[in-house]
Amino acid sequence: MIYELRIYQCVPGRLPALLNRFANITLKLWEKHGIKQAGFWTTLVGESSQELTYMLAWESLADRETKWNAFVADPEWLAKRAETEKDGAIVANVANQFLAPTAFSSVK
Repeated sequence: MIYELRIYQCVPGRLPALLNRFANITLKLWEKHGIKQAGFWTTLVGESSQELTYMLAWESLADRETKWNAFVADPEWLAKRAETEKDGAIVANVANQFLAPTAFSSVK
């Protein structure tokens, strides 16, 4: 397994819209495409309270490429994303990293 760490920096004031989109749209589409989430967090104490951090679990980089590319090209996702951004952009920046568990990690 590999894990993808993604950090979304929201446009100021738009974190509730992002959380709503994940809860009501994105997760259902991920299920359709076989994308597995490993957890979601908002920043309680840190540089910005306008961040959403989450992790995705993948079998391999090839698994990620296949499933992610299908998701981002899904017409339903494209329509719903556009609909949720009719009042303006939600996300200002996305940072991501791919992580491999160590031999002694509790997460494998």
